[in-house]
Amino acid sequence: MRILLIAPPFYQFIGFYNRYFPLGLAYLAAVLKERGHEVSVYDSDTNINPDKMNFAVLEQSYPKYLKAVADEAHPVFEGIKQKLNKFNPELIGISAWTTYVASSMKTAEICKKWNASVPVVMGGPHISIKGEELLRICADVDVLVRGEGEETLPELATLLQTKKFIPDELKKVNGIAFRAPEGITTTPDREFARNLDAMPFPARDLLVHKDAYDCEDMGLLMTTRGCPFACTYCATTIWGRKVRSRSIANIIEEVKSVAARYGTKQFAFKDDSFTINRARTLAFCEALIKEHLNINWECNARVDSLDAELLARMRKAGCNSIKVGIETGSERILKLVNKNITLEQCRQAAKALRDSGIHWTAYFMIGLPTETKEDMNKTLSFMKELRPDFASLSVYEPFPGTKLYDIGVEMGLVCPERTREDYFTISPKYYYVKNVMHRIDTMPEEEFVRVEAEIKCEFRRYNLSFTRLARRALSRTGVYLNRPSILFSDIKKFLAYVS
Repeated sequence: MRILLIAPPFYQFIGFYNRYFPLGLAYLAAVLKERGHEVSVYDSDTNINPDKMNFAVLEQSYPKYLKAVADEAHPVFEGIKQKLNKFNPELIGISAWTTYVASSMKTAEICKKWNASVPVVMGGPHISIKGEELLRICADVDVLVRGEGEETLPELATLLQTKKFIPDELKKVNGIAFRAPEGITTTPDREFARNLDAMPFPARDLLVHKDAYDCEDMGLLMTTRGCPFACTYCATTIWGRKVRSRSIANIIEEVKSVAARYGTKQFAFKDDSFTINRARTLAFCEALIKEHLNINWECNARVDSLDAELLARMRKAGCNSIKVGIETGSERILKLVNKNITLEQCRQAAKALRDSGIHWTAYFMIGLPTETKEDMNKTLSFMKELRPDFASLSVYEPFPGTKLYDIGVEMGLVCPERTREDYFTISPKYYYVKNVMHRIDTMPEEEFVRVEAEIKCEFRRYNLSFTRLARRALSRTGVYLNRPSILFSDIKKFLAYVS
């Protein structure tokens, strides 16, 4: 069966850099290929002449996105049509994240206009949380895959290949939702994959336009799935609170394969918290050192999982970048978001990171429910106290599937249901905001806009310090020496950021 998997466009519409490749679709492609299907992964959001890098002002480009996503004749959508004609798929899969769900729906509409008889399946984080809503508002999607799709999609493909769209047969497939004569039908949840080593590596070779990715883009890996924590702003709990891990040998094998095939020397381990298991992290570092792979890598970590000894081993094993979530400088807000960390732990981790010589990024957030101007200023002051090499600031957006979203509904700040028209006309920044002139309950919108702008300006000024820019460049020296083209790419990104 010919199966086309599509990552819908978003960043390409607005000229922003988009890193890496669609990892989830590449995993699905690998499993489908293993089951005998002919698969192609079409990433319609690859980097083609991007010129923007300052994600702190991403929302300023949302009007441009909404205009583009409504235009079926847009060149990006024309590219999807050309791929449909060339590959002639018998089954189409489309990914959906909340921010660009309108693009996902438009892509499904284009696919149905191309051939209404070809089943369109949609999956991804948005589907696992707001699936029934999507089936109600988007007639162009036939089946939804909820949760992990590596077992569900191949089973569904086999069924559609042999028995077509028969509701009574579809009801036998766990982890899906679809329209039946009696209404929307949701089958029982499928269990999460237990043995991640049994999965084939992501099928990077099945990506269309592979030349659009550089060697660093190909270095994206996940070594675990699941997160044991329950931060109230985060929806990763839908993937389970139990952490499932790949074996170290399995990870090393993939690293070697990617390095050999694509010349990758800089890898990104995008686990929710790579260092959650200290013993496993140390063992992984020892394996990298023993193998003499001579790679660099970055990861995400929690401040309460870091110490001087661990950081020293990570650096020796090639780690040159760590990203940690601080979120706020207010103890009260820290408790609200349920991070289960303290400001003192943040201070200790910051010192250990500074002493380690590893480049580190700290993530912060403002605009949370009940947050006052004083709380926000505490966050700004705390950022300056911690002195990260890069400080990232975002403005809270209520996402379905999170505890803060539910709190927002109770407080009258969040609108829990949206129509198709809403997703195509409302800025993604405000998808679930009930009243855009009342985003936060502690101050008038005009004041919040002013405070937001002032704090963003302070963060930007901080990040443009020559010392911090130099540290970023020095942390990537090994990458630049191996691939000078990455240096020129980083210079372009820097110029896009400062402009």
